[in-house]
Amino acid sequence: MISRSKMVFGGVAVLLVTGVAVFFLLRGGGAEKQSFTEIRVERGYIRSGVSTTGVVEPRNRLKIQSSIAGRIEDIHVEEGQLVRKGQVLARLSSTERAALLDAAKLQGDKELSYWKTVYRETAVIAPINGQIIVRSVEPGQTVTTSDSLFVLSDRLIVKAYVDETDIGRVKIGQNAVIGLDAYPEIKVHGVVEHIYYESHLQNNVNIYYVDVIPETIPDVFRSGMSANIDIIVSEKNNALLLPSSALQSRKGKTVVRQKSLAAKNGVIYKAVETGMQDDTNIEILHGLRENAVVLVQDTSFALPENNGGSNPFMPQRNRRKQ
Repeated sequence: MISRSKMVFGGVAVLLVTGVAVFFLLRGGGAEKQSFTEIRVERGYIRSGVSTTGVVEPRNRLKIQSSIAGRIEDIHVEEGQLVRKGQVLARLSSTERAALLDAAKLQGDKELSYWKTVYRETAVIAPINGQIIVRSVEPGQTVTTSDSLFVLSDRLIVKAYVDETDIGRVKIGQNAVIGLDAYPEIKVHGVVEHIYYESHLQNNVNIYYVDVIPETIPDVFRSGMSANIDIIVSEKNNALLLPSSALQSRKGKTVVRQKSLAAKNGVIYKAVETGMQDDTNIEILHGLRENAVVLVQDTSFALPENNGGSNPFMPQRNRRKQ
């Protein structure tokens, strides 16, 4: 025998199924009508490229060391200062001269002045034109021949890390746009100068170093800063453009939707030929003219505002009679 509780449960289930069916029938039998947004084909600028990351670093990083051990007497430069080849960066006394001057001090200023004139300091000279990016010493400090006194950079560049899947699109002479994580509002134009031949494994991916030379070096550029680089592979002005969302693949062809009174549902699919593509738009080479109207499916969703869109299974509050 079937228990009373099972019969009640079965009856509730039948009512629920029936209610759902009635609800959707009232809503149009479950058939959802597609809505479209009209978009016109417009002319504009588009470019395709390789986007990657990199780091700001000196093209030639030169450590400057002393040829003799001794004591730093004077320093004539600061970090960030531009220097010329042959410019004196610092002067130091050899170990012997430093000991001699210390002994002469005990004998008076006249004796000290004599030995300073007779026994001159050794000059530390810049070997190239460049910028002081590191100053490691202070006056009075004792140094050896293995100590780095300064680090000199001829100029700052950006070393980009390009994935091996993209390196075939990168060529010497291509333009690039450089941005810094620390200063996202600053954009600097540059040029690809060198593509390295040896790959490096980074996060289990083979990458190639690419030197990008900035056209200008803003004062905020610092060695070691993280950079974002967009290498421009190709670009075009006055191209016919559509949002990428307007295109779809149908029977192996790239197509767009257009209005048609002759079509059963008012929409036809027209094949087009495409060209360059960026993050937003795609170039139309053939199949459409400027100002042609295409339809893009509206995927937005909004709850109905009237009572007809309310859930019939939610309990309704009794309205107080006026």
